[in-house]
Formats: sequence, C-alpha cells, structure tokens
Amino acid sequence: MEINDLGLIGFSDAFALQERLVAEVYAKTSPETLLLLEHTPVYTLGRSGDLQNVLDPSIETVHINRGGDITYHAPGQLVGYPIVNLGLRQRDLRHYLRFLEEVLIQVAADFGVSSYRVDGETGVWTDHGKLASIGAGARRWVTMHGFALNVSIDLSGFDRINPCGIVGCTMTSLQAITGRPVAMAEVKERTVVHFERLLDQWLPMATD
Repeated sequence: MEINDLGLIGFSDAFALQERLVAEVYAKTSPETLLLLEHTPVYTLGRSGDLQNVLDPSIETVHINRGGDITYHAPGQLVGYPIVNLGLRQRDLRHYLRFLEEVLIQVAADFGVSSYRVDGETGVWTDHGKLASIGAGARRWVTMHGFALNVSIDLSGFDRINPCGIVGCTMTSLQAITGRPVAMAEVKERTVVHFERLLDQWLPMATD
C-alpha cells in the first residue's frame, strides 16, 4: 500500500489523479494507494443525490460517480481516497464501507472521541453529531472516492445543505468535540496506522 499525501488540492485535480490510479491499479502497473488530502471548498453530489438537499440555490455542486448524496469539503477536513483492488480481496462494497467506518472509529478513539455506526446509514456518528461521511465508487472492482473526516473544518459550510441527504443532520468535528486544537498531521498519521492494519484483517488478499 502506497501512501500519498497531496496536501491542499482542488477536487478536479484529485479526481483526475484517482481516475489515472484506478486504471493503473486495475492493470497492476501501480500499487494500491491511499490518497490523503484536504480540498479547497466544494460541494459534491453523489449518483443517488437529490438537488432538493441543496438549501442554498446559489451553491454550485459537482456531480460525481460515488454513492451517497450531497456533502461539503473544505480545509480542516481529512479526505481519504483509497484506490484498492477489491477484485483481489473481497468483492463486497458494503463490507468495504464498514471497513472504512471502522478505520475512522478507531482514529476518533485515539483522540478521546467515542463514535459509532448508525443502522441503515453510512458514515460515523457521535453523540454530538455526524463526524465523518463516506461515499465510495468502484470501477472493475477498483475503489475510488472514500471518506471525509471532520477535524477542524468550519462547520458552517454544512448549513447550506442537508448533509448526506439527511434533514436536520448536525455535523461535528474532532476539534468541536474535544474543545482543543487537533493537528491534521497527527490525524493523518493515525489514519495510516489503522488503515494499513485493518485492511488485511477486513479485506485480506486472495491466496488462490
């Protein structure tokens, strides 16, 4: 697994890199890769998204090929785009989503934040609100898109949408819950540790 920290990057540039890597990972000319980054402010709408969840008509949204509804990305949010070949692991996208949730639940715990899944929903919640959004896609069983963990993001950007299509959904962040600054570099470090450890536990490579 290769880890690539892109820093702050626009959505279109990151999407183009994902598309290239998906093709290369499928062709086995590049290793599986975890892209870690922060996005410049952008609203993205998944395949099943409903424009009625955009509460401010002045918002420009980017339509993308992932599951889920509308979400918001901006600096202070850790975005992870795993390019993983499920064709060589376990061809189960739902199980893959649960794996991503588990990674983020354990990352949050490292910062003293208790988080959990909600039945029938995808993502990670706390008693203070939703902490992380997850929306994945796959081409020929190679994954793209992924997760967005709120670290120190300005949460007011979510006020203009129904986050993930959930009316009245309250969003929160590690910083808002802990009441102290949370270093993005430290969150990235813990994310890599848990991602690499849990990947082979949840989605081991096929042996035949």
